[in-house]
Amino acid sequence: MDIKAEIGRHTDEAEQIITSYLPEEKGYQKTVIEAMNYSFLAGGKRLRPILMLETYRLFGGKSKVIEPFMAAIEMIHTYSLVPAMDNDEYRRGKKTTHVVYGEAMAILAGDALLTYAFETAAKALDIEPQNPGIGKAIRILSAKAGIYGMVGGQTVDVESENTCDMTKEKLDF
Repeated sequence: MDIKAEIGRHTDEAEQIITSYLPEEKGYQKTVIEAMNYSFLAGGKRLRPILMLETYRLFGGKSKVIEPFMAAIEMIHTYSLVPAMDNDEYRRGKKTTHVVYGEAMAILAGDALLTYAFETAAKALDIEPQNPGIGKAIRILSAKAGIYGMVGGQTVDVESENTCDMTKEKLDF
């Protein structure tokens, strides 16, 4: 087995699935949707949706109910990269959203990606309306993205920036 080819196959499959959940760039909100999609389509390894799909399959999952969650988790990850907290001008080899669309539109795009992630995850109910695990999965996803999860971790990162307790003496420089 050629591992690079196998990873490429999984990446292609995940990419096809998750991009099918992106909103169309039209209407009054076209600009923010363009900014969302620009961020989302900037590339990446797509490890989160790949791992989600393969874990689902490992435990016997066979339906498409996992697909909205695959897109949602990648939307949440992308949302975490949109803010200009680090002031990077490039991410994944492309200009960052705040450079291309401006800071205000980037903030809106991040907010929209996070909100749309849960709208997307809820589409699992259209696939299996009788499945009681969908509500629990949405609750877990929201908790892990929220103030006691990813946002909480980013808060610690922001607040601890440039406040390292380690001094030259402690590092033996």
